[in-house]
Amino acid sequence: MANPFKELTKSEWIIYIISLTVVLVAGLFSQPINYVNLAGSLVGVTALIFISKGDPKGQALMVVFGVLYSITAISYRYYSEIITYLGMTVPLALTSFFTWVKNPFETKKNQVKIRALTIKEGLFAIFLTSVVTFVFYFILKALNTSNLVVSTFSIATSFIASYFMIRRITYYAIAFMLNDVVLIVLWVLATVDNLTYLSVVACFAVFLMNDLHSFIKWRIREKAQGLRK
Repeated sequence: MANPFKELTKSEWIIYIISLTVVLVAGLFSQPINYVNLAGSLVGVTALIFISKGDPKGQALMVVFGVLYSITAISYRYYSEIITYLGMTVPLALTSFFTWVKNPFETKKNQVKIRALTIKEGLFAIFLTSVVTFVFYFILKALNTSNLVVSTFSIATSFIASYFMIRRITYYAIAFMLNDVVLIVLWVLATVDNLTYLSVVACFAVFLMNDLHSFIKWRIREKAQGLRK
């Protein structure tokens, strides 16, 4: 199997190295060091680099990240995150993997074919997200979830992001950027209680940078694939 890292451009290597460095430094400053948190963060930033390229390998890595991150969420009773990742993000990442593999752009097997967002599909995504969010608010409330309002918003942003990702729509990255902001707030609140979660804050701060990078790359790729002038 070819080395997938050989396909990274110079700019992608720069972003990737910065991301790894930030996560590692934050992880080492977290006391005590939580190796599950650290491993999950490293896998997550690696996944995003490949997702930004439209490479299905990123979705496979996101499945691994989802499992490790859920273990972290269990330790702080963030049930919204456990439900989101084990019940939604991991299955949807698997679905995205197979969807992306089956829809390559022309002869480029490691680049997914992007779809345009229509008004009809955008409205459907908003409706579906609203229904899911409404239902899960009461589930999370019954589970006595920490920081309920922020946790509920996390469900909403993560769901619509995952929906767009499966549908191969560029705006998944914008939705994930909103989700990153929500998760930074959630884990800052957790870090105030326990410094071991500092690496998770760093993880989602780096995710925010990577998702912005992904959006820019996908917009450029839209033009290359003939979706816009």
